[in-house]
Amino acid sequence: MSLAGLRIVLVEPAGPINIGAIARVMKNFGLYNLVLVNPQCDPLSTEALMMAVHGQEIIESAVLVPTLPEALHGCVRAIATTGRVRSLETPLENPRTALPWLLEEPEKPAALIFGREDRGLSNEELNYAQRFVGIPTSPDYVALNLATAVAICCYELSQCAQPDTQNITQTELAPLDVVEGYYQQLESLLLKIGYIYPHTAASRMGKFRQLYNRAHLKSGEVAMLRGILQQVEWALKNQRDGENL
Repeated sequence: MSLAGLRIVLVEPAGPINIGAIARVMKNFGLYNLVLVNPQCDPLSTEALMMAVHGQEIIESAVLVPTLPEALHGCVRAIATTGRVRSLETPLENPRTALPWLLEEPEKPAALIFGREDRGLSNEELNYAQRFVGIPTSPDYVALNLATAVAICCYELSQCAQPDTQNITQTELAPLDVVEGYYQQLESLLLKIGYIYPHTAASRMGKFRQLYNRAHLKSGEVAMLRGILQQVEWALKNQRDGENL
């Protein structure tokens, strides 16, 4: 399995030293795709570059985007890291057992998402991932430094990529932006028929996202679901047209 298509995504990182340390550890374990979502510091600062040592080119080639969906564009698999279960219905998994899943389609991009140093990822941001991992720590001190968390996950990924270390049946999933198009169409229809309301849409759609993310939808399945929505929209339109005759 290859690490070439795997993105390490940092959401609003605030510490240049952390960014530098992450670039260094990525280089240590053979990962090169760093994506920074709305960074709160200068990733090319002297501090960051000094901390990166021989990983400076990873910072210099990092992709900067304003939002998490843009960071995930083209990806078919995404795992988010979190230290808290919160309201997630999807179970929190161990990195060693969950991360190999990111490498099942080595020819297609995948993403491992890390949150802010002080508060991690929001519930809305977690909805963009299909699975969630938490790094087991001592109950005496559970908080992990961001760069340390990335280092642990990069090590586990590097072990997954070693020949003959895993025997995984590949499953071709729908790209995340294709699934996102379905979510937008579903939300529009549910608002139209009054199943959800503008003030509750975000919460309700979050539950739908969690449900479908657990299903690991394939492209054909997304097309089928969108076809159902299109047929419902057609039936609603024709019903209204008939009533207006």
